[in-house]
Amino acid sequence: MLVFVWVMGEQAGLPVPVAPLLLACGALAGQHQMSLFMTVLAAAIASLISDSVWYYVGKRRGLGVLRLLCKISLEPDTCVRQTEAKFAKFGLRTLLFAKFVPGLNTAAAPLTAVVGTPYARFAPFAFAGAALWAASFTLAGFFFSNQISRITDDLQRLGSWALLLFIGAFVAYIGYRYYERIRFLNQVKGGRITPQELKAKLDLGEPVTIIDLRHPLDLLPDPHTLPGALRISPDDLEARHSEISRDGEIILFCT
Repeated sequence: MLVFVWVMGEQAGLPVPVAPLLLACGALAGQHQMSLFMTVLAAAIASLISDSVWYYVGKRRGLGVLRLLCKISLEPDTCVRQTEAKFAKFGLRTLLFAKFVPGLNTAAAPLTAVVGTPYARFAPFAFAGAALWAASFTLAGFFFSNQISRITDDLQRLGSWALLLFIGAFVAYIGYRYYERIRFLNQVKGGRITPQELKAKLDLGEPVTIIDLRHPLDLLPDPHTLPGALRISPDDLEARHSEISRDGEIILFCT
């Protein structure tokens, strides 16, 4: 029951780490104190329930829910693009490894609904991916149960220092990622233009070339674009650069 509730909460978006719990359950299974099969099954079913909720939210809300989920990720500026790129490349097979990729984990389910995949096709892949994810951590704990027990004993001897070290490492990691994002935003800040500024240029008839960089999946729920914009994927920019006029400013936009 603990595994079921914990995994369901984590897959729903709560900031609770599941990997240590699954490792601990695997270690207990290695000591014949828990069922390995029931642990994996409980985690897979809980994950499928959460994924199903996100699937139906994506079906009703479209790509808006994907952008919302990416806003709370560690890489909000590239999360949407990375998720769409992986799904465009692997299709439903993305669900088989999505649990192992931060950012793609929760976002893959609503994106599957956005592209029109029936639930009957979504559910088997989602369950298989969840079972593979849960089994990987649980089996790791199972095969290294003795080593995990020794690590646990060492952590108990450290007492509160172990918790402080873990929190310190986590805060340092988040701080580093935040610093990298701020540095990136400062680099591109000078090259940004607001929608109002762009509209003023168009109204005045200034020579402006607009490039629509959105992924093809973005166009499914929203096929509209800006007046006169060229639709070019970032991957095709080099091959199609001759289509871009050099007379006047070049404006790029995406999601």
